[in-house]
Amino acid sequence: MSPRLPEAPDEGPTADLLRARRGGVLTVLDRLLLHSPPVAEGWNALLGALRGSTTLPADLRELVVLRVAVLTGAEFEWDAHEPIGRRAGLTDLHLRVLRSGDPTAEAVWSPAQAAVLTFTDASTRDVAVPDPVFAAVRAHLDDRQVVELAVLAGGYGMVARFLVAMEVPPPEGEVPG
Repeated sequence: MSPRLPEAPDEGPTADLLRARRGGVLTVLDRLLLHSPPVAEGWNALLGALRGSTTLPADLRELVVLRVAVLTGAEFEWDAHEPIGRRAGLTDLHLRVLRSGDPTAEAVWSPAQAAVLTFTDASTRDVAVPDPVFAAVRAHLDDRQVVELAVLAGGYGMVARFLVAMEVPPPEGEVPG
């Protein structure tokens, strides 16, 4: 499978910015974004911040990314983040339950993880987050973390929509940066 658009040339200052975040490599996703350097630069800044500069614990961050991948059918996102999720402490059981229709129906999550998953499902499926769901997240996260959670769910929803629309094939394992 190949993406719906050809990959853009991987040269120039924008490609160098993406390479710097990715540890010297570019993905198919990056090469597609390079068709629009301003979009690629904004994407790079946002995703770099979400992946490396938030105060959310790694397990919560990866739960959000992986759940968004499930809800949107973004296999690239799942394949790229499953190894990161495992390093963050997610087990085979967690990963299996994440792929279910209602992952919080099984008692495998901490209270914070369950609250974050419920928030992610509401935000991704319905956009609106009901007051009780928001309150449950507030019981576990500070103001900054709530902002980071909302942007993380929305940001990876954006990533998923791009990947799925462009039919970007899944990577062979983790994607750096």
